[in-house]
This record gives sequence, C-alpha cells and structure tokens, in this order.
Amino acid sequence: MSGTPALVVPPGPGLPDGLVVPGEELVERFSRASGPGGQGVNTTDSRVELVFDATTSSVLPPHAAERLGVVRVVATEQRSQRQNRVAARDRLAERIREACAPPPPKRVPTKPSKASRRRRLEAKARRGQTKALRGRVRPD
Repeated sequence: MSGTPALVVPPGPGLPDGLVVPGEELVERFSRASGPGGQGVNTTDSRVELVFDATTSSVLPPHAAERLGVVRVVATEQRSQRQNRVAARDRLAERIREACAPPPPKRVPTKPSKASRRRRLEAKARRGQTKALRGRVRPD
C-alpha cells in the first residue's frame, strides 16, 4: 500500500540515533478480527497485519537485516483498527530494536574452586554413608 506512514524506531542499544523505516518498505493489511466487539466485529476490518522485509530494506544495518529476515506482526487485541495499528507498529519497532542490539558478551568458562570441589566430595561421601546404612545389618 502506498499510504503507509513511516515507522519511527526509538533509540536503543545498537541504534543510538534511532531509525526511520520508510512507509514504502512496510506492507499493512487489514481484515476482520475475532473476539470481543459484538456485532461490529463482523463488519469492521480491525485486525492489522504489518509485514516488513528486512532483507531488502535500505535503512537497516546488514547484520540486523540478516537476523530479522521477513517480519510479520499481527495485532487483534483492540476493537479499533487505529489502536491495533499502533500496537502492531510498536511491536515491529521493538523487534527491529532487538535485532540491531549487539549480542551479549560470550561467557568465559570457569573452573570450580578447590573449596567447592572439597565440599562436593564431602557431600558425596556423606550421601554414600547414608545409603550404606540402609543395607542389611551384618552380625559381627
């Protein structure tokens, strides 16, 4: 659709200045939603589906475009199309922000300390003793 407004993605990790996705890169579809709304739900196209192909986007960084691929967001929670449209756009903006964020640092594996190894072995020995006492009593 040509009448889709641009999507403003607020600043976040990996996007210090935010981002504006042109409306031409978004596809917005409206259809009838299920759920609350009485008889009006049968006549109103309140369900909003927002599709964004990140792989062909001109504004996303390459790593984010690769991570996202084609994103499809659907909003049907509200009775009004306008509120569902806002909800879908908010969700898409959040997904884009998450994709642009840098990955968390890799965890460096650590070795157990001497004290923790000693405590583990002592606990194992105590447990073994407890289990050994469950056996038959042998006369000496």
